[in-house]
Amino acid sequence: MKQAATQAAESGRAESAADAHRFAFEALGGGVLPLSDFAGRTVLLVNTASCCGFTRQCGGLQRLWEDYRERGLVVLGVPSNDFGGQEPRSGDEIRTFCEVGFGTDFPLAEKTRVRGAGAPPFYLWARDELGFLAAPKWNFHKYLIAPDGRLITWFYSWTPPGSPRLRRAVEAALPPASPGAGTPQTDG
Repeated sequence: MKQAATQAAESGRAESAADAHRFAFEALGGGVLPLSDFAGRTVLLVNTASCCGFTRQCGGLQRLWEDYRERGLVVLGVPSNDFGGQEPRSGDEIRTFCEVGFGTDFPLAEKTRVRGAGAPPFYLWARDELGFLAAPKWNFHKYLIAPDGRLITWFYSWTPPGSPRLRRAVEAALPPASPGAGTPQTDG
């Protein structure tokens, strides 16, 4: 199975991958950001841009991350310049813009394409899994990934992170609480 996923990623054909955990992005600042690092957690993967009318969603994504990270949510930003050239910044500039402008501290991938033949295998797989309409059409397109790596659903760019529909989907996808979670530990 792992060999098939590796071959799919290398050939750009992602349809044979079993789940999102088979894919990786380049991490902003260097290194690899494998989605398998988030196995057991729910991931909201969002293609971001700093010069877009939807850029203010970065603040909402940060609030979502703060509200649910202790319960197993990861917000993962994937900066892209694919739509209207609205991400002209370099990696360090993107990080500074997000941190200073919106106080973000959720993980960010390196700026990458999210559509067309040059898109990372994750985006090709997601389109194959959920259909053509689920492919990003603009900045701030969102994919919700289950703790087991299944692709659950997607949200259009104009769906803000604080929308009741998106928050309900996130809550339904969060990993189950472990026994004793939230129970104070005592020595006695």
